[in-house]
Amino acid sequence: MRIEISLADQELVLFDDAGQVLRRYPVSTAARGPGEGVGSHCTPRGRHVIRAKIGGGSAINTVFVGRRSTGETYCAELAAGQPERDWILSRILWLSGCEPGFNRLGEVDTMRRYIYIHGAPDELPVGVPASHGCVRMRNADIIELFELVPAGTPVSINELPCLEQAMPPSTPLFTVRLADWNRDRDALRRIRYEVFVVEQKVDEALEWDGIDSQCRHALAVDGAGEAIGCGRLLPDGHIGRMAVLPAWRGHGVGQALLRFLMALGRELGHRELLLNAQTHALGFYAREGFEPFGEEFDDAGIAHRAMRLRVA
Repeated sequence: MRIEISLADQELVLFDDAGQVLRRYPVSTAARGPGEGVGSHCTPRGRHVIRAKIGGGSAINTVFVGRRSTGETYCAELAAGQPERDWILSRILWLSGCEPGFNRLGEVDTMRRYIYIHGAPDELPVGVPASHGCVRMRNADIIELFELVPAGTPVSINELPCLEQAMPPSTPLFTVRLADWNRDRDALRRIRYEVFVVEQKVDEALEWDGIDSQCRHALAVDGAGEAIGCGRLLPDGHIGRMAVLPAWRGHGVGQALLRFLMALGRELGHRELLLNAQTHALGFYAREGFEPFGEEFDDAGIAHRAMRLRVA
Protein backbone atom coordinates (compact mmCIF):
# COMPACT_ATOMS: atom_id res chain seq x y z
CA MET A 1 0.00 0.00 0.00
CA ARG A 2 1.21 3.50 -0.77
CA ILE A 3 0.04 7.10 -1.15
CA GLU A 4 0.77 9.42 -4.07
CA ILE A 5 0.05 13.15 -3.66
CA SER A 6 0.04 15.34 -6.77
CA LEU A 7 0.61 19.05 -6.25
CA ALA A 8 -0.48 19.62 -9.84
CA ASP A 9 -3.81 17.84 -9.38
CA GLN A 10 -4.29 18.67 -5.67
CA GLU A 11 -5.18 15.03 -5.25
CA LEU A 12 -4.21 12.15 -2.96
CA VAL A 13 -4.38 8.65 -4.43
CA LEU A 14 -4.16 5.47 -2.34
CA PHE A 15 -2.84 2.35 -4.09
CA ASP A 16 -2.87 -1.23 -2.87
CA ASP A 17 0.17 -3.53 -3.04
CA ALA A 18 -0.74 -4.60 -6.58
CA GLY A 19 -0.79 -1.00 -7.79
CA GLN A 20 -4.58 -0.75 -8.05
CA VAL A 21 -6.28 2.50 -7.05
CA LEU A 22 -8.24 2.12 -3.80
CA ARG A 23 -9.27 5.72 -3.12
CA ARG A 24 -8.90 9.21 -4.59
CA TYR A 25 -9.33 12.31 -2.44
CA PRO A 26 -9.12 16.04 -3.17
CA VAL A 27 -6.58 17.83 -0.95
CA SER A 28 -5.18 21.28 -0.36
CA THR A 29 -1.40 21.74 -0.17
CA ALA A 30 0.61 24.89 0.52
CA ALA A 31 -0.55 28.22 -0.86
CA ARG A 32 3.15 29.05 -1.28
CA GLY A 33 3.78 25.97 -3.42
CA PRO A 34 6.45 23.29 -3.07
CA GLY A 35 9.53 23.68 -0.89
CA GLU A 36 11.49 21.91 1.80
CA GLY A 37 13.05 24.64 3.95
CA VAL A 38 12.24 25.26 7.60
CA GLY A 39 9.92 28.26 7.91
CA SER A 40 9.02 28.24 4.22
CA HIS A 41 5.34 27.31 4.77
CA CYS A 42 5.70 25.18 1.61
CA THR A 43 4.75 21.55 1.02
CA PRO A 44 7.80 19.25 0.84
CA ARG A 45 8.32 17.01 -2.17
CA GLY A 46 9.82 13.57 -2.54
CA ARG A 47 9.62 10.24 -0.76
CA HIS A 48 8.14 10.11 2.75
CA VAL A 49 6.57 7.64 5.16
CA ILE A 50 3.79 8.00 7.70
CA ARG A 51 5.80 8.45 10.89
CA ALA A 52 2.86 8.30 13.29
CA LYS A 53 -0.94 8.14 13.37
CA ILE A 54 -2.59 10.44 15.88
CA GLY A 55 -6.22 10.84 16.92
CA GLY A 56 -7.65 7.37 16.39
CA GLY A 57 -11.10 7.09 17.92
CA SER A 58 -11.54 10.83 18.37
CA ALA A 59 -14.81 12.45 17.38
CA ILE A 60 -15.00 14.20 14.03
CA ASN A 61 -13.86 17.85 14.25
CA THR A 62 -11.75 17.23 17.36
CA VAL A 63 -9.22 20.07 17.57
CA PHE A 64 -5.49 19.24 17.91
CA VAL A 65 -2.61 21.47 18.97
CA GLY A 66 0.88 20.01 19.20
CA ARG A 67 -0.64 16.64 18.21
CA ARG A 68 -2.78 16.59 21.36
CA SER A 69 -6.53 17.06 21.62
CA THR A 70 -7.43 20.42 23.15
CA GLY A 71 -10.82 19.16 24.26
CA GLU A 72 -12.48 21.49 21.76
CA THR A 73 -14.77 20.52 18.92
CA TYR A 74 -14.58 22.76 15.87
CA CYS A 75 -17.72 24.73 15.08
CA ALA A 76 -18.67 28.00 13.43
CA GLU A 77 -18.82 29.86 16.76
CA LEU A 78 -15.34 28.70 17.76
CA ALA A 79 -13.97 29.66 14.33
CA ALA A 80 -15.54 33.11 14.44
CA GLY A 81 -13.70 33.93 17.64
CA GLN A 82 -10.29 32.86 16.26
CA PRO A 83 -10.27 33.75 12.55
CA GLU A 84 -6.45 33.46 12.13
CA ARG A 85 -6.09 30.02 13.70
CA ASP A 86 -4.74 27.17 11.54
CA TRP A 87 -7.15 24.38 12.44
CA ILE A 88 -5.92 20.77 12.63
CA LEU A 89 -8.91 18.51 13.03
CA SER A 90 -10.10 14.90 13.42
CA ARG A 91 -6.93 12.90 12.55
CA ILE A 92 -3.22 13.43 11.92
CA LEU A 93 -0.85 11.41 9.73
CA TRP A 94 2.61 12.76 10.63
CA LEU A 95 5.08 12.54 7.72
CA SER A 96 8.82 11.86 7.81
CA GLY A 97 11.14 12.42 4.84
CA CYS A 98 13.24 9.61 3.37
CA GLU A 99 15.79 11.61 1.36
CA PRO A 100 18.70 12.95 3.45
CA GLY A 101 19.60 16.48 2.51
CA PHE A 102 16.37 16.98 0.54
CA ASN A 103 13.50 16.33 2.96
CA ARG A 104 15.24 14.66 5.88
CA LEU A 105 17.67 16.03 8.51
CA GLY A 106 18.98 19.55 8.97
CA GLU A 107 17.02 22.55 7.71
CA VAL A 108 14.83 20.49 5.36
CA ASP A 109 13.52 17.82 7.75
CA THR A 110 9.83 17.16 7.05
CA MET A 111 9.13 15.58 10.43
CA ARG A 112 10.76 18.44 12.37
CA ARG A 113 8.73 20.87 10.26
CA TYR A 114 5.61 19.08 11.58
CA ILE A 115 4.17 18.37 8.15
CA TYR A 116 0.95 16.35 8.41
CA ILE A 117 -1.89 14.99 6.37
CA HIS A 118 -4.79 16.20 8.51
CA GLY A 119 -8.40 17.20 8.64
CA ALA A 120 -9.44 20.84 8.26
CA PRO A 121 -12.68 22.81 8.47
CA ASP A 122 -14.97 21.50 5.77
CA GLU A 123 -15.80 25.01 4.61
CA LEU A 124 -12.17 25.57 3.59
CA PRO A 125 -11.41 24.83 -0.07
CA VAL A 126 -9.85 21.58 -1.26
CA GLY A 127 -8.61 20.99 -4.77
CA VAL A 128 -6.63 24.25 -4.65
CA PRO A 129 -3.39 25.17 -2.82
CA ALA A 130 -4.35 27.01 0.37
CA SER A 131 -2.60 25.40 3.37
CA HIS A 132 0.35 26.56 5.46
CA GLY A 133 2.45 23.61 4.27
CA CYS A 134 0.55 20.53 5.39
CA VAL A 135 -1.82 18.44 3.28
CA ARG A 136 -5.40 19.30 4.24
CA MET A 137 -8.31 16.92 3.72
CA ARG A 138 -12.02 16.95 4.41
CA ASN A 139 -12.73 15.44 7.82
CA ALA A 140 -14.69 12.42 6.58
CA ASP A 141 -11.91 11.70 4.06
CA ILE A 142 -9.02 11.83 6.56
CA ILE A 143 -10.94 9.60 8.98
CA GLU A 144 -11.48 7.02 6.22
CA LEU A 145 -7.86 7.22 5.06
CA PHE A 146 -6.61 6.96 8.66
CA GLU A 147 -8.36 3.61 9.05
CA LEU A 148 -7.01 2.27 5.75
CA VAL A 149 -3.27 2.96 6.11
CA PRO A 150 -0.79 1.73 8.72
CA ALA A 151 2.15 3.66 10.12
CA GLY A 152 5.11 3.23 7.78
CA THR A 153 3.04 3.59 4.61
CA PRO A 154 5.14 5.21 1.83
CA VAL A 155 3.95 8.65 0.74
CA SER A 156 5.27 10.30 -2.42
CA ILE A 157 4.64 14.04 -2.95
CA ASN A 158 5.42 15.35 -6.42
CA GLU A 159 4.55 18.12 -8.84
CA LEU A 160 3.33 15.83 -11.64
CA PRO A 161 -0.28 14.84 -12.35
CA CYS A 162 -1.47 11.56 -10.84
CA LEU A 163 -1.63 8.73 -13.36
CA GLU A 164 -5.10 7.50 -14.20
CA GLN A 165 -4.04 3.93 -14.87
CA ALA A 166 -3.01 1.37 -12.28
CA MET A 167 0.47 2.00 -10.96
CA PRO A 168 3.21 -0.62 -10.77
CA PRO A 169 3.81 -2.43 -7.47
CA SER A 170 5.42 -0.55 -4.60
CA THR A 171 8.88 0.78 -5.32
CA PRO A 172 11.61 -1.56 -4.02
CA LEU A 173 13.66 -0.20 -1.15
CA PHE A 174 16.94 1.55 -1.83
CA THR A 175 19.15 4.12 -0.13
CA VAL A 176 21.61 6.75 -1.36
CA ARG A 177 24.83 7.43 0.51
CA LEU A 178 28.07 9.33 0.11
CA ALA A 179 30.62 7.00 -1.48
CA ASP A 180 34.37 6.89 -1.03
CA TRP A 181 36.19 6.59 -4.35
CA ASN A 182 38.93 4.37 -2.97
CA ARG A 183 36.61 2.07 -1.05
CA ASP A 184 33.70 2.01 -3.54
CA ARG A 185 35.67 2.32 -6.77
CA ASP A 186 34.74 -1.13 -8.10
CA ALA A 187 31.01 -0.62 -7.59
CA LEU A 188 31.06 2.88 -9.11
CA ARG A 189 33.10 1.76 -12.11
CA ARG A 190 30.88 -1.28 -12.70
CA ILE A 191 27.70 0.81 -12.92
CA ARG A 192 29.26 3.40 -15.22
CA TYR A 193 30.83 0.75 -17.44
CA GLU A 194 27.50 -1.04 -17.89
CA VAL A 195 25.49 2.13 -18.56
CA PHE A 196 27.90 4.32 -20.53
CA VAL A 197 30.38 1.97 -22.18
CA VAL A 198 28.20 -1.08 -22.86
CA GLU A 199 24.72 0.43 -23.22
CA GLN A 200 25.51 3.88 -24.68
CA LYS A 201 28.68 2.89 -26.58
CA VAL A 202 30.84 5.63 -25.03
CA ASP A 203 34.56 5.19 -25.71
CA GLU A 204 36.02 3.75 -22.51
CA ALA A 205 38.98 6.11 -22.76
CA LEU A 206 36.55 9.06 -22.49
CA GLU A 207 34.67 7.60 -19.54
CA TRP A 208 37.69 7.41 -17.26
CA ASP A 209 38.83 11.04 -17.27
CA GLY A 210 41.27 10.88 -14.35
CA ILE A 211 39.40 13.24 -12.00
CA ASP A 212 37.23 10.79 -10.04
CA SER A 213 39.55 10.94 -7.02
CA GLN A 214 38.87 14.70 -6.79
CA CYS A 215 35.07 14.33 -6.86
CA ARG A 216 32.36 13.58 -4.31
CA HIS A 217 30.38 10.48 -5.31
CA ALA A 218 26.80 9.39 -4.53
CA LEU A 219 26.02 5.67 -4.56
CA ALA A 220 22.54 4.10 -4.54
CA VAL A 221 22.27 0.60 -3.12
CA ASP A 222 19.36 -1.82 -2.91
CA GLY A 223 18.06 -3.56 0.21
CA ALA A 224 20.82 -6.18 -0.05
CA GLY A 225 23.54 -3.53 -0.32
CA GLU A 226 24.14 -4.05 -4.04
CA ALA A 227 25.09 -0.94 -6.04
CA ILE A 228 22.34 0.15 -8.47
CA GLY A 229 23.15 3.76 -9.39
CA CYS A 230 25.68 6.55 -8.99
CA GLY A 231 26.57 10.16 -9.72
CA ARG A 232 29.35 12.60 -8.88
CA LEU A 233 29.91 16.24 -7.94
CA LEU A 234 33.05 17.95 -9.26
CA PRO A 235 34.92 20.54 -7.17
CA ASP A 236 33.56 23.33 -9.41
CA GLY A 237 29.91 22.40 -8.81
CA HIS A 238 29.31 20.28 -11.90
CA ILE A 239 27.08 17.23 -11.45
CA GLY A 240 27.83 14.34 -13.76
CA ARG A 241 28.16 10.64 -14.47
CA MET A 242 24.56 10.06 -13.40
CA ALA A 243 23.85 6.38 -14.10
CA VAL A 244 21.16 3.90 -12.98
CA LEU A 245 21.11 0.22 -13.88
CA PRO A 246 18.29 -0.65 -16.32
CA ALA A 247 16.34 -2.83 -13.87
CA TRP A 248 16.05 0.09 -11.44
CA ARG A 249 14.92 2.81 -13.81
CA GLY A 250 11.48 4.24 -13.14
CA HIS A 251 11.74 3.68 -9.38
CA GLY A 252 13.00 7.13 -8.38
CA VAL A 253 16.67 6.17 -8.04
CA GLY A 254 17.92 8.84 -10.47
CA GLN A 255 15.84 11.51 -8.74
CA ALA A 256 17.17 10.46 -5.32
CA LEU A 257 20.77 10.55 -6.58
CA LEU A 258 20.30 13.98 -8.13
CA ARG A 259 18.69 15.41 -5.01
CA PHE A 260 21.48 13.97 -2.87
CA LEU A 261 24.12 15.66 -5.04
CA MET A 262 22.14 18.91 -5.08
CA ALA A 263 21.99 18.90 -1.29
CA LEU A 264 25.70 18.12 -1.11
CA GLY A 265 26.44 21.04 -3.43
CA ARG A 266 24.46 23.40 -1.22
CA GLU A 267 26.24 22.08 1.88
CA LEU A 268 29.62 22.75 0.21
CA GLY A 269 28.61 26.34 -0.47
CA HIS A 270 28.14 26.28 -4.26
CA ARG A 271 25.98 29.18 -5.44
CA GLU A 272 25.33 27.51 -8.79
CA LEU A 273 25.15 23.85 -9.81
CA LEU A 274 25.90 22.88 -13.41
CA LEU A 275 25.51 19.76 -15.53
CA ASN A 276 25.58 18.59 -19.14
CA ALA A 277 22.37 16.71 -19.80
CA GLN A 278 21.72 14.27 -22.59
CA THR A 279 18.89 15.92 -24.53
CA HIS A 280 16.42 13.11 -23.85
CA ALA A 281 16.86 13.78 -20.10
CA LEU A 282 16.25 17.55 -20.16
CA GLY A 283 12.79 17.16 -18.66
CA PHE A 284 14.13 15.03 -15.79
CA TYR A 285 16.55 17.76 -14.72
CA ALA A 286 14.08 20.58 -15.40
CA ARG A 287 11.65 19.07 -12.91
CA GLU A 288 14.30 19.61 -10.21
CA GLY A 289 14.77 23.26 -11.19
CA PHE A 290 17.65 23.12 -13.69
CA GLU A 291 17.41 25.41 -16.71
CA PRO A 292 19.12 24.83 -20.09
CA PHE A 293 21.46 27.43 -21.57
CA GLY A 294 23.64 27.63 -24.66
CA GLU A 295 23.42 25.58 -27.82
CA GLU A 296 23.12 21.82 -28.16
CA PHE A 297 26.50 20.10 -28.44
CA ASP A 298 27.97 16.66 -29.03
CA ASP A 299 29.77 14.78 -26.27
CA ALA A 300 31.00 11.24 -26.93
CA GLY A 301 28.63 11.02 -29.89
CA ILE A 302 25.55 11.93 -27.80
CA ALA A 303 23.58 15.22 -28.03
CA HIS A 304 23.77 17.32 -24.85
CA ARG A 305 22.62 20.68 -23.44
CA ALA A 306 24.25 22.55 -20.57
CA MET A 307 21.96 23.23 -17.59
CA ARG A 308 22.29 25.22 -14.38
CA LEU A 309 20.52 25.72 -11.07
CA ARG A 310 20.94 28.85 -8.95
CA VAL A 311 21.40 27.87 -5.31
CA ALA A 312 19.93 30.31 -2.82
